[in-house]
Amino acid sequence: MTAIECIPIGIVRSPYRVRGDAPRQGRLADTVAEIHVLDAYAPGLEGLERSSHLIVLYWLDRAERGLLFAKPPGETRERGVFSTRSPARPNPIGFGIVDLVRREGNVLVVRGLDALDGTPVLDIKPYSPEIDCIPEATGGWHIKK
Repeated sequence: MTAIECIPIGIVRSPYRVRGDAPRQGRLADTVAEIHVLDAYAPGLEGLERSSHLIVLYWLDRAERGLLFAKPPGETRERGVFSTRSPARPNPIGFGIVDLVRREGNVLVVRGLDALDGTPVLDIKPYSPEIDCIPEATGGWHIKK
């Protein structure tokens, strides 16, 4: 396989210092954090204020990468990591949908991000309910039987 190189476009500034500080799901928390976009990528923020919500992809740089099994909270047995939302996985990419509170130059003030302070940001995209929300799945988890 060919190696993949990702270059961070920014960094998270949040009150979460260690993994135990962060909520299990960022969307369930009201905490405000900042995404500091590097100067070289700041022009890419043009027009972002039109979005009330953003998709943030980030690198879970302090997560374990060698685990293929995880035990979800509230469950008694392990499952394959790809059937969980565990941060410990071969490629620890975080995915969060956040509220855009405001933009201050190259700093995005957001709510609902569970990333630790200093986490590298890989990408930012506008959230689109028409594209990103699956209507029949809005009531919760739908697991095939």
